[in-house]
Amino acid sequence: MPFAFRHPFWLLMVASLLALRAAGQEPLKVGEVASLTGKEGTFGQSSHKGTLLAVEKLNAGGGLLGRKIELVTEDNQSKQGESATATRKLISRDKVIAVLGEVASSRSLEMAPLAQAAHVPMISPSSTNPKVTAIGDYIFRVCFIDPFQGTVMAKFARDTLHLRRVAVLDSVSSAYSVGLAKYFKAGFAAGGGTIALEQKYSEGDKDFKAQLTVIKAAGVDGIFVPGYYTEAALICRQARQLGLDYPIFGGDGWEGSPLLEIGGKAVEGIYYSTHYSPENQAPAVQAFVRDFQARFGGEIPDAMAALGYDSAMVLADAVRRAGTTEGDKVRDALAATKDYPGVTGSTTIDAQRNASKAAAIFTVQDGKFKFVESIAP
Repeated sequence: MPFAFRHPFWLLMVASLLALRAAGQEPLKVGEVASLTGKEGTFGQSSHKGTLLAVEKLNAGGGLLGRKIELVTEDNQSKQGESATATRKLISRDKVIAVLGEVASSRSLEMAPLAQAAHVPMISPSSTNPKVTAIGDYIFRVCFIDPFQGTVMAKFARDTLHLRRVAVLDSVSSAYSVGLAKYFKAGFAAGGGTIALEQKYSEGDKDFKAQLTVIKAAGVDGIFVPGYYTEAALICRQARQLGLDYPIFGGDGWEGSPLLEIGGKAVEGIYYSTHYSPENQAPAVQAFVRDFQARFGGEIPDAMAALGYDSAMVLADAVRRAGTTEGDKVRDALAATKDYPGVTGSTTIDAQRNASKAAAIFTVQDGKFKFVESIAP
């Protein structure tokens, strides 16, 4: 027996078994691409915190398929081109089983072709442009999309704000902004409203007085600004300085503390659509809010945090049902997701790999975000 054990065949077998055992104990790597710094850093930080909370909760419960999860996060610094570079690294070097991200549609559109080509499932927490999941059958999202959000805000503008003639001020350099403007205009016109004019700006602009002066002369009763919080806050400030005292409203890109910090009193009374309300008394929502606050120093989780959390949990649910981390089988399980009880609502993935769910409308009152109403699909 000692001789047999020392035989190269047996040594090879023992080494193989030890290697397999060690491999089985290695963590499952999940990639995340987020704007942790830069212009949309607040979005990326919130989404990352939600994703991290989900991973920590999953690991506390034993992980996935008997293995712990390792979240490998890459910061794209809110810069064009960085998301593609990060995705290549996660797929080729880190060998992740899936990629979570990105918040912004333009950056998700950089990532999606790479994930699709590698057959690595990708889930965007909050990219709402329809083109994202149209890239291919490995690309998913857990948020509603711009056709719904644009229609919701058109309905809200007509039925709640009673606006009849509005201007649109959108960004030419943001797929999110262009898409949301398109669907808002169609929905508002279909309901009998008038789009008096459309003005443009570019991401990073700080002076909007020329566009707002043209809008002021057009005699509108509201302005729709489908952009991100930095530009939205500056637009509100400059609009109020020009004496434009009618409603200014936007989409989920407005949500974030910089809107309040930059906008100050100028954003009092604005409106925007988003994906969930921490005021929702559903047990799952309140449990998430409590856990998030306990983990992150009392911070109240916003929609980006909730969507980040849901993206990781929907992935975990799919891996469990697939019983494997093989890309094609996880892809199939994600596509079959139905009525998953997420924090941002019951999630069913449709044939286009999008999630259908209600939108929440918020305003700013006394320097705080306040829930107004919920509008279902």
